[in-house]
Amino acid sequence: MADKLIIFDTTLRDGEQSPGASMTKDEKIRIAKQLERLRVDVIEAGFAAASPGDFEAIKAIAGIIKDSTVCSLSRANDRDISRAAEALAPAARKRIHTFIATSPLHMEKKLRMTPDQVFEQAKLAVRFARQFTDDIEFSPEDGSRSDMDFLCRVIEAVINEGARTINFADTVGYGVPELYGNMIKTLRERIPNSDKAIWSVHCHNDLGMAVANSLAGVKIGGARQVECTINGLGERAGNTALEEVVMALKTRKDYFNLELGIDTTQIVPASKLVSQVTGFAVQPNKAVVGANAFAHASGIHQDGVLKARDTYEIMRAEDVGWTANKIVLGKLSGRNAFKQRLEELGIELDSEAEVNAAFARFKELADRKSDIFDEDIIALVSDEQHSHDNEHYRFVSLSQHSETGEKPRAKVVFSMGGEEMVCDGQGNGPVDATVNAIESQAKSGAELLLFSVNAITTGTQSQGEVTMRLSKAGRIVNGVGADPDIVVASAKAYLSALNKLHSKSEKLNPQL
Repeated sequence: MADKLIIFDTTLRDGEQSPGASMTKDEKIRIAKQLERLRVDVIEAGFAAASPGDFEAIKAIAGIIKDSTVCSLSRANDRDISRAAEALAPAARKRIHTFIATSPLHMEKKLRMTPDQVFEQAKLAVRFARQFTDDIEFSPEDGSRSDMDFLCRVIEAVINEGARTINFADTVGYGVPELYGNMIKTLRERIPNSDKAIWSVHCHNDLGMAVANSLAGVKIGGARQVECTINGLGERAGNTALEEVVMALKTRKDYFNLELGIDTTQIVPASKLVSQVTGFAVQPNKAVVGANAFAHASGIHQDGVLKARDTYEIMRAEDVGWTANKIVLGKLSGRNAFKQRLEELGIELDSEAEVNAAFARFKELADRKSDIFDEDIIALVSDEQHSHDNEHYRFVSLSQHSETGEKPRAKVVFSMGGEEMVCDGQGNGPVDATVNAIESQAKSGAELLLFSVNAITTGTQSQGEVTMRLSKAGRIVNGVGADPDIVVASAKAYLSALNKLHSKSEKLNPQL
């Protein structure tokens, strides 16, 4: 009988710690619903003590999600744990995940605590958390650089206090697969009560080994939970990629012999949603979810696939949710057909007014673009929801002129705090002119760190999806906009980023 492997998704918590990847409450709810459709076992919805926004998002998700356990991170102190418990109160199934650093470097330089103080705080934190739920997870932060004897002492104590999941965190991506797997194996062998807890792995990708380390922790160390994110999203080089771990276990069940509850057909929809919400594009050659993941350019490969698919494909594209970009609707399609397609794509809008607004956007797009694909519908709904989040700035219209030998000019109309602004600008190109026009009125003083354009579908009629990353006073935000006209998409993306800067939502970002 194969063991069950628990998939713990931390896209909404650790993934959100990527610079610029912060999400609104509504965006987090959309992703949480998709994670539930994906059938992940645990959704780490955020860090309740980090900000009022994170607290409210966790509380909302806890009240909506029924099929997955909802989790909140907390540092090993009473305030954080109480805040997590309060946010998780509506959840059908809830987990408190508490952590404290155990490496000599972190204890001395960051915490400024002695090992004995850390030991006591870890123990007391788990004891306190048990007042609120029996499902307690404990993580020794920077575990892979911690002393083995000290780890044994701390973990044995927290299991005695009631921790039912022990998560061995490779916080800085220092691990090497064989060494990392053997560390967990040694801990489980040396700690007398190790069998009273499920062991978990949480790896970062600084050396490109997060997935390999996680799988080694499972195979060598006997871990039965993997902490991961959609698209490997996360700070620095990212986290373990959920899609890669899941498909490695599915494809090589002969080796791992583990059961998963994941609905793999929801992997690509989850990937696309997270990419559109955060503005972090997926590289074309990314495993499983990249645009080229199932593409064959070599003549020998193409010939082999045509004769027998499994000559060069170890997975089927449709098994992870890839579909041909089928035309689903056109400008003559009615509202009911549009609404039904939204349901088929797993898009849930909160009210008839939102459906009507999305349908109006669809009809407008259909007048400009003859072929409407699933990806177009996802993008226009995402764009519509972006525009309603904290909309201090809202795009109205744009006209621009570019001609060889002349400086491009742009005229932009947008609302700022409910007041309509009309502004002109010049620049080195139409996008530069558009940004300069907006800045002439917004006067944000933000620095543009990234300008990225991706085609949502194929062909010259494709909508362009633009990401603008802005920085101001130490804050980094991403704005996303989509439109068949990439200059318009750029204006929308810039205003979206300005809205996020204007919201001034401050957060604490614990490393784990």
